[in-house]
Amino acid sequence: MAIQANHSQNIEWVLAQLEHVAQFGQDKSGVTRLAFSKADHQARQFITELMQEIGLTIHTDTIGNIIGRYEPEGSQSHLPAVMTGSHLDTVPSGGKYDGVLGVLCGLAAVKALKARGDIKHPLEVVVFAAEESSRFNFATIGSKAMAGLANVHSWKRIKDQEGISLASELVALGLEIEHVGSAARSNNSIKGFLELHIEQGPILEQGRVSIGIVDKVSSPTKLKITVTGIPGHSGGTPMEDRQDALVSAAMIVLAVKNISAEYDYQGAVATVTILRTYPGVISVIPGEVEMWVDIRGTEHESIIDILQEIKDAVSTIADDNDTPVAIEVLSSEKPIILDQTINETIETVCQKLKLTSLRLDSRAGHDAMNIAHIAPTGLIFIPCKEGISHNGSEYVETEAIAAGLEVLTETLYQLAK
Repeated sequence: MAIQANHSQNIEWVLAQLEHVAQFGQDKSGVTRLAFSKADHQARQFITELMQEIGLTIHTDTIGNIIGRYEPEGSQSHLPAVMTGSHLDTVPSGGKYDGVLGVLCGLAAVKALKARGDIKHPLEVVVFAAEESSRFNFATIGSKAMAGLANVHSWKRIKDQEGISLASELVALGLEIEHVGSAARSNNSIKGFLELHIEQGPILEQGRVSIGIVDKVSSPTKLKITVTGIPGHSGGTPMEDRQDALVSAAMIVLAVKNISAEYDYQGAVATVTILRTYPGVISVIPGEVEMWVDIRGTEHESIIDILQEIKDAVSTIADDNDTPVAIEVLSSEKPIILDQTINETIETVCQKLKLTSLRLDSRAGHDAMNIAHIAPTGLIFIPCKEGISHNGSEYVETEAIAAGLEVLTETLYQLAK
């Protein structure tokens, strides 16, 4: 009964902190807490204070990841740590559960394990910096750096829509982008990593399943496509003489949709996510259009096939409309298979706790996919209402959070004992 009472108290603690964090960046449609923004700094400071209250030793690495560490009495500090965590940044007008729940449940789990005792491996809770690509068009920056996958050459050049660079935001934290490589952890410093996250899809809720155990995480291939036409007066230029970049871009949008639909059964999708016209004046035919395409899949071959079909379609559209098109591959990552031993442990924990579970793949990318390069990694999903995420309507039932926290805590215990 005491264990149940403590678990109930931990759930209440998580819910209370969740509401507090949601205030940082709250707007009329949801939560806007872009990476390294004022709201993100406020949330990071709040989580740091929670880590202090719990009694963790806190370290911020050279990319801005916040790491709270607990070393049990009598433990050997040289042993590899058991790590959990997620991110605090959001998309514009996003939800209050995505990422944050993994951080708060990680802290609650460490609280519970501190009280429980009987573990020998250090425990770490990490807040990964800049997981979302919303601000700088690069995703999972913090976990990439920790995994030794930092792209310093590209990161030096990237800026947000207001012209503010990632490098300058790191300077504001007292960090230098030239040193982000030092954030890399050695392969033997982490015994295992677990991330708790909402599913961001409908499978668990529709199947009335408590816990999703992720076997494979899709990784993004991102393109920037630039269509060039000839600007002209929107009234004075005859229709047959126009080289309208936006018309060609619209055809490319439809081509991406139709091509990706053919691969949906293979777990692959593609979306045009950003489209900008120049000069962007109501009386001028668009002379240039920039568009970004996000391709994701759990089978690398499918991603390559989609990419090639998009290139072929774009070439045909460019020729037919006399509007040259340039394609730049911004990133290309392979899908990641997560650790089967950890997944079997999660499965066993679910059985012990009498919770239903399901093996599934994740079409969304997560920090876990990068940490899997350097440590055995597991990703635990809990259902969210109607599968809605990256949206102010994002919602997770208290019972789902309670189940996720219980599974996270017990699995961390199994890894750390």
